Amino acid sequence: MNSNTSVSPENMSSSSKTIVWFRRDLRIDDNPALAAAARDGSVFPVYIWCPKEEEQFYPGRVSRWWLKQSLAHLEQSLKSLGAELVLIKTHSTLSALLDCIKATGATKLVFNHLYDPVSLVRDHNIKEKLAEAGISVRSYNGDLLYEPWEIYDEKGQAFTTFDAYWDKCLNMQMEPISFLPPWRLVQVAVTGTVERCSIEDLGLENETEKASNALLGRAWSPGWGSADKAIMEFVEHNLCDYSRSRLKVGGNSTSLLSPYLHFGELSVRKVFQSARMKQILWRREQNSQGEESVTLFLKAVGLREYSRYLTFNFPFTHERPLLSNLKYFPWNADVNRFKAWRQGRTGYPLVDAGMRELWATGWIHNRIRVIVSSFAVKFLLLPWRWGMKYFWHTLLDADLECDILGWQYISGSLPDGHELERLDSPQTDSRLQI
Repeated sequence: MNSNTSVSPENMSSSSKTIVWFRRDLRIDDNPALAAAARDGSVFPVYIWCPKEEEQFYPGRVSRWWLKQSLAHLEQSLKSLGAELVLIKTHSTLSALLDCIKATGATKLVFNHLYDPVSLVRDHNIKEKLAEAGISVRSYNGDLLYEPWEIYDEKGQAFTTFDAYWDKCLNMQMEPISFLPPWRLVQVAVTGTVERCSIEDLGLENETEKASNALLGRAWSPGWGSADKAIMEFVEHNLCDYSRSRLKVGGNSTSLLSPYLHFGELSVRKVFQSARMKQILWRREQNSQGEESVTLFLKAVGLREYSRYLTFNFPFTHERPLLSNLKYFPWNADVNRFKAWRQGRTGYPLVDAGMRELWATGWIHNRIRVIVSSFAVKFLLLPWRWGMKYFWHTLLDADLECDILGWQYISGSLPDGHELERLDSPQTDSRLQI
């Protein structure tokens, strides 16, 4: 049976019952965990919201808004295929999963990998506990081109520079992927009780946030259906000019795909293959600008891959630098300076404009992100972890692994990062934007 075929109802008595645990893979196409469950029998799709386990990395307002919209979209998509997304709010993900298993009689749990420090610990614990309970647990790669443990240097060591890592990735063979979603799903019959809730009851958005969040809906359309449209629009209309436009602030200068990628509404394999197909076409047409644009765009995709690679191989990087040379650096832990930076009151127009835009919209251009973060760690000498956590709480596309990579790079904590002494002038960059 191929990956896009569901089991018929008459055969359900002898087929598996599988819990499909959704996390940051909120799509139905190119979803390895969902496809595997659909192949084997009936499915019980579940999303578990456990604020307690998010610890210091509880998502910010705009990120939670996106998650809420994305879950609503996924709920409708699964319903159209014959399955129902069960939403659970709990104090323990493990307990919630055990309740689902007990209520359904499921014998399997499937999910797609995550690589941030919190998820790595939680997933390992859940696998151990469910295995002890006799439950089969399978996890899949739904987030990356290559798993972190597949890419090492000739000595079997993890890469610590991006160029060497990405060069190795580009020279590896990639298996062809079918992006088609299951054409039909069969829901597991529930015989017990599951403490489920509505999307509103998850508490992703409180009453004081709704007025501000309403503005986000005018600029963004979360959900995997919108993600599909976004990648097609970018590849067909904006990718060719990416090499020239990517440093321009505003307009369609970047792909705007990062929120979709963070929540797994868009498959990174689909992004990669769509861009490579264009590159092959433009090479035949001798379109050198298009070729260069794809190379630069895929490098941006590669940096996202590398961020997960670093957090997997060096799971301490959310707390301390990869390089030990800054271990005792005398950062200026000045809360007043930090507040002025956050509120856009530093006196440097470009920095202040960027920080105010971030607070108001949850979004700033990549180039402005570099400028404001450089200013924070190199001019104000604020601890880079402060900036990392602030970005996590305010960005619409807040992504812990990318956040860690960016701030470690800017603060000179990586072998190929900026030197801490290097400071791009905010006044110079401000004039360049005119």
